[in-house]
Formats: sequence, structure tokens, C-alpha cells
Amino acid sequence: MEFDAPVDLVPNRSPGRQPPPEVVQLVRTTVEAVPARPSETPVGLLLGNITRSGRDPVRVLAGFAAAWLLFFAILLLLPTPAGLPVEGQAVLAIVVWASIMWVTEALPAGITGLSIPTLLIATHALPWRIEAGKASPPMALAFSGFTDGVVWLCLFAFMLGGMMRLLQLDRRIALTILDWMKASTVGRVIAGMFAVNVALAFLVPAANARAAAMLPVVTGIANMLGDSPRERDCQKAIVIQSLVYGSMICGMFILTAHLPNLILVNLYASHGLHINYLQWMLLQFPYLGMFVITQGWVRWFFRTGGVAIAGGQARIHEQRRALGPMVPSERALIGVFGCMAALFFLSEGSPIFELHHLPLGVIGLIGIMVLFTPGLLPFSWKQVEANTIWGTFLLLGGALTLTTAMTSSGLAGWLAGILHALVAGLGWWLALLAVILGSQIIRLGMLSNVAAVAMLAPITYELGQAMHLNAVAFTTLVCDSDSFSYILPTQITAAVIAYGSEKFTTLDYAKVGLGSTLIGIAYVVLVMVPWYGFLGLPVWDAAAPWPF
Repeated sequence: MEFDAPVDLVPNRSPGRQPPPEVVQLVRTTVEAVPARPSETPVGLLLGNITRSGRDPVRVLAGFAAAWLLFFAILLLLPTPAGLPVEGQAVLAIVVWASIMWVTEALPAGITGLSIPTLLIATHALPWRIEAGKASPPMALAFSGFTDGVVWLCLFAFMLGGMMRLLQLDRRIALTILDWMKASTVGRVIAGMFAVNVALAFLVPAANARAAAMLPVVTGIANMLGDSPRERDCQKAIVIQSLVYGSMICGMFILTAHLPNLILVNLYASHGLHINYLQWMLLQFPYLGMFVITQGWVRWFFRTGGVAIAGGQARIHEQRRALGPMVPSERALIGVFGCMAALFFLSEGSPIFELHHLPLGVIGLIGIMVLFTPGLLPFSWKQVEANTIWGTFLLLGGALTLTTAMTSSGLAGWLAGILHALVAGLGWWLALLAVILGSQIIRLGMLSNVAAVAMLAPITYELGQAMHLNAVAFTTLVCDSDSFSYILPTQITAAVIAYGSEKFTTLDYAKVGLGSTLIGIAYVVLVMVPWYGFLGLPVWDAAAPWPF
């Protein structure tokens, strides 16, 4: 703030007397603390607000404008393509709109998810009901993704994870496992952090939530290394392998640990094919072996073999001791999870024992009720609310709704027909490889793995049926490979979190990530395809009986 003339800081003083220096300093500090007046032009105000929100104004405004321009162009100007119903064209406009919003982050991901049902209603992409000569919007159908059981299961897991962070239970688990494994070398640290990932995957849903919880622990361990070129490479290996690869790989075999899992299970259930918690673990657990291969690649690429961390195990032990003994609230939270896990494992179709027939979503709602039993845990609603990732909750609901709409409107079948024409005549394994590579190219521009699978899953399911393949196996394999998009940090939220550690550059990530992406694709084709066949889901046989 500037003045045209000297300002009398203390009015009504005697002539010739100066105010005390501390008063002058106080007033000067107050004046300097007043924020500069933002530009009074509408454009300046708009750009300033976007910048203050931590986003790039050019990217946001360009994405916002492009999303709406293409939405209206597809909806109002594009002739309806042959074979695509009018409702399917409306859903296509919404898919393009949502994709651009998600890629450019012009709107928060959760708000985009919440907007999908609104657009489905406004465009009549879902037929309105006619009752007594009056049209009424299909609210229940449009918001079906938000009422689906898997959403409430996910909300329970989000709240459980938030309470863990409040208690620092996630940090205790991480330091305990690292201490047990005597993590004194880079290799042991990375192996220990993978064990932490597996343990937290049962408790904390979504790879980005686990990566955020583990970031301070991983960064602290990486900082124990020196500043030589080789030690800096080791820091890169620890952060990338622990926060990105480990988080994604361990999330594949635990149903609630990776949100795309829930989208796939929900899609299959809509076709009468049900997979429970234990069955999903059986289907997907071989992915854990992929960590060994990526570890070998990262170890070779960053030359981490035999590098010790000075005082590593002792410092980890010291940090663990600093947490003190486990408090009753931590034991109570673990007890609640144990009870809910038992209900998951003993649900309908359990190979151990069928205790009940409650859907997973109902178990999640029961878990939420138990978490808030008065006096069980020392948290207010405001504390839990602040630590629950509501944006991801809204994103999941919108993604499930979009998946259903793509199927019911005929859009998924129409897009599958286009893909079918491109891969027709190829063998099943070449077709699988072609679709996987195509999805990897698309993922170069999309941050959200949840959003990508929401759009990809119904198309690949229809394509699998059109090619007379096992649609469940085909869809799961393609969508699983989508989780191994490791070329750019912006392809996976967990990688963005890891990039915030400032331990590696985008070039570092791309170089090692290209090899890791190829390892993921090869693992899907060479390991998971035979495993699915062994379990009774051969991708090449559409007539195989449902094994579950």
C-alpha cells in the first residue's frame, strides 16, 4: 500500500513528538499485511482466483471451455451416428465433457462426478417417466451410482482411514513393519514399504490415500541417505517403488483397496455375475508377484544393490518408540476393522463358511454405525469429516452412474462395435494386447484411474461379448493393465503425491516408468491370463461356466 503524503501514525500527538518505535512498527506491519487489491477487471479477478486456488488458469479455462463446446456440439450439432440411439449420443456428449473436465481438472474430480447425474437428467439421456400425463425425471436411476452398495462400503473405508490418520495408526503400522524387517539397506526398505502397503491396503482404500499416508515416512527414510549421485538415485527408487508401484500393485488383490475394483465388480453384478471379497482376492493375488519383477528392474535401473542407509534401522526403531505404547482407541479401531473383515470374508459365496447374506454395502453401513458408537473413539464428527476424502467418494458415485448409463443407452455397445471392426481377424491374445496398448495411449492424458476404468469397463465388456470371449476375464485384464500406467506422474494420483517429495524429475520417472509399464503389460498377458484360465475364467472361452 502506498501513500501520496506522509501519514500521521498517531493522531492528536503534541507537535514535535514522535510515536514510540514499537507503535510505528505495529502499524507498519498491519499495513503491509493488507493484501494488495486484486485487478478490478473481471478477467483479472477470474485469473487471480484460479491462480490462488493452486491451478493453472490457462489449462483450467481452456479445459472448461473445450468441455462445454464439445458437449453442445455433440449434443446439438452432430448428426446421430448410424447405429447409435439418441440417448447414446447424449451419453457420449457427457462422456466427452467429463473426460475433458477430469483431464484438465477444470472442475474438481468429485464435482464432475456429482454433475454426471445432473447432465443425464437434463439431456434426457435417461428416459423420463410419464405419469398422469406429466413427465418426471428419473432421479433414482440417474443417481443409482450414489446408492449402490459399493459406494457405502467405500465410505466406511474412507472414514476408517481418516480415523487411522487421526490416531497416527498408519504411521505406527509402517514403522513397526520396517522395524521388524530391520530395514537397514535400500532393498530392505523397499521390501518393507511393500509389506506396509499390503497391511494398509486392508484398512485404507484408494492408492492415493495410502500414498498420502506413507509420504512422510518414506520421505523421512529417503532423507537418511547422503547426497552423492548414487544415493540420490536410491532416494528416487525408494519413493517411486514405495509410493507408486507398491501402492498400485498391492491394491489389485484387495477389493476395497483400489476403487476400479469396485467399478468392475459392480459392472459384473449388473449382468448377474457376482464376486465377493474372498473370491476377488483369489482371482487377483498373483499380482503380488509383479512387485518382485518391478523391484528387480528398479534395482538395476537405479543401481540400489547393496546400498546401506546410515543408522537406518536404529532411527526407525527410535521413531517407533517415540510413538509410545498403543492406546485403547487404536486397539478399538483395529477391533472394529477385524469384525468387519470377518463379515466380509464370511459373506455369501465364502469358501470358508457362509455366516450371512448381507451385501458388502450393508456391511459397510454397519461398520459406519459401529465407528460412531458413543465413547468408542475420541473423535468429533467435524474431525472425521475433515479427514474423509469426500471428493473421491463423489467421483466414485459419478463414475458408477456413468458406467451404467453407457451400457443402458447403447453407447458402450456402439463404441465396442467400432473397436471390434479394428481388431476383427486378430487372435484373442493380439486383440487383448491391442486394446491394452490403446488404453495406455489414452491414459497419457488422464489423471484419474477411476474415471478411466469407469469409461473403459463397459466398452471392453461389450467388446468381449462381441468377440465371443469371456467378457469378465477380458474386461478385468484390460482394466487391470490400466492401473500400470507409469510413464507420466500425471497418470496416477499416487504418482503426483510421490512427485511432491521432489526426489525425482519427470524424466527420471518416465525412463524407469516405461520399463515398468511394459512389465505390467507382459505380466497381465503371460501370468494373469493362464491364472484366470486355471480358475475357470479362460479369456478365450465365452462358454466356460461361471466358476464362483
